[in-house]
Amino acid sequence: MNILITGASKGIGRVIALELIAAEYGNIFVTGRNEQQLQSLSATSYCTCDLNKDPEKLFEFIEKNNIDVLINNAGEYIYSPLDKMKEEDIKRIFTTNLLTPCSLIAKAIPHMKSKKWGRIINIGSISGVMGEANASIYSASKAGLIGLSKALALELAEYNITVNTINPGWVETDLGTNSIEESDFSKEEILDCIPQKRFVEPKEIAGLVKYLISDAAKGITGQGINICAGLSVGI
Repeated sequence: MNILITGASKGIGRVIALELIAAEYGNIFVTGRNEQQLQSLSATSYCTCDLNKDPEKLFEFIEKNNIDVLINNAGEYIYSPLDKMKEEDIKRIFTTNLLTPCSLIAKAIPHMKSKKWGRIINIGSISGVMGEANASIYSASKAGLIGLSKALALELAEYNITVNTINPGWVETDLGTNSIEESDFSKEEILDCIPQKRFVEPKEIAGLVKYLISDAAKGITGQGINICAGLSVGI
């Protein structure tokens, strides 16, 4: 099994990679912008690239390594009212969070179809499910991933390829911390809005990824699975 994780230099992607490597799930390929961090994972191979600037390197990498499982984890976040955002920032968020993942999937599908087996897991966000004030572009890009997964699940079902989205809430990562610093709320105020009064651990997301890859989850496709400590239910 050949598995590729994008955005594996840090955060959720790094933990997913470490968990899959430890579980000996097969050949683990990783990509991200920090070559030193990618090297430290001791994965099967890595590709250093920026999904917003030079995704062509990764397109070739996918075709060369016959990827069976694609985990689109890389993403960017900006907290800003829409009317205050720069045009280049809007384009960058959509490119990184939605447009490039579409292209990566397109490159991986032919091999999956030929094997009549594959797994595509998109890491979305609870903001794409519920919406987040002052993060409209981020929310829109992640909502796009959810819609993409639903439609692709229908297209690819006959080839035994499943497509799902995992929608984390607040997660204990650098991105989560930075998001708090950019927002208008303190960590305590955010925790008070989460029913379980805690942030999700990256290992919880990695565990769900491992399950969705397994044959036990072969009937789960086109789903958006929220892992958010109850945030999507209400307060």
